[in-house]
Amino acid sequence: MAMEKPRGRKIVVDGDACPVKKEITACARSFGIPVLMVSSYDHVLQADEGVTVVQVDRGADSADLYIANHIAAGDIVVTQDYGLAALALGKRCRVLSNRGQEYEDSKMDFMLEGRHARAVERRRGHYSKGPKAITAEEKNLFQHKLTKLLTLLQENVQQ
Repeated sequence: MAMEKPRGRKIVVDGDACPVKKEITACARSFGIPVLMVSSYDHVLQADEGVTVVQVDRGADSADLYIANHIAAGDIVVTQDYGLAALALGKRCRVLSNRGQEYEDSKMDFMLEGRHARAVERRRGHYSKGPKAITAEEKNLFQHKLTKLLTLLQENVQQ
């Protein structure tokens, strides 16, 4: 029986509308962690050193399904999508929003219920404003949170 080579941790990014791609790449490079950015063909992403770009069909959940099928326990997922966040948490990944909030199992039901309620309102013709544009300060906060998470995970591996 052949021994399987241990798989390393990676950062997986739901790249379609991610405003912190540069911060993720810089952080990952400083920790030597590979990045997988997934987006639809509608968005052009540039592969960089240590960054693999995968483009998927334009379907509503194509990127999410690709990501869900290519993550494993210990990976870090960056997404604004609560459904994808819930799937990633179920696979024992750490999940951050684009603004640095770490999603937790204990809050997912509440977040998914809110998403459903907003979808019902949209079907009734009631549209709310989308999220406000991310600021430079929020990008710095995200990078700080990602660095802190990577440091914590690195320390846990070394113990």
